[in-house]
Amino acid sequence: MNNPTIEYQAKMYVYDLKNCASEFGFKADEYWEVGMASREEKSAIEKQYAPTLSASVLPEMLCEMLRVVRYKLTQQLVGSGKPIDLATIRQQHLQYLVAYSPNRVRR
Repeated sequence: MNNPTIEYQAKMYVYDLKNCASEFGFKADEYWEVGMASREEKSAIEKQYAPTLSASVLPEMLCEMLRVVRYKLTQQLVGSGKPIDLATIRQQHLQYLVAYSPNRVRR
């Protein structure tokens, strides 16, 4: 890995995800949906799903952090569109990595 900071942050994030899943009693078929989000999107996700886990990440590191986290969770990158570049991240104000379980909607 080129950047040990990203590797370390991703490792800690995945560790926190696994602890959170254990704490909330995730079943074998439950999984984390992980993606990039702006402050507003993060807030909306937190209001809709529980539990959620977010981390503030520098825009320059966000794409790589997402890739490493998904790799460690053994998830495929979803989406047929072209990869998001730094300009798009800054334009859309993406600054968080957010994880939630789509099966766990807040009531």
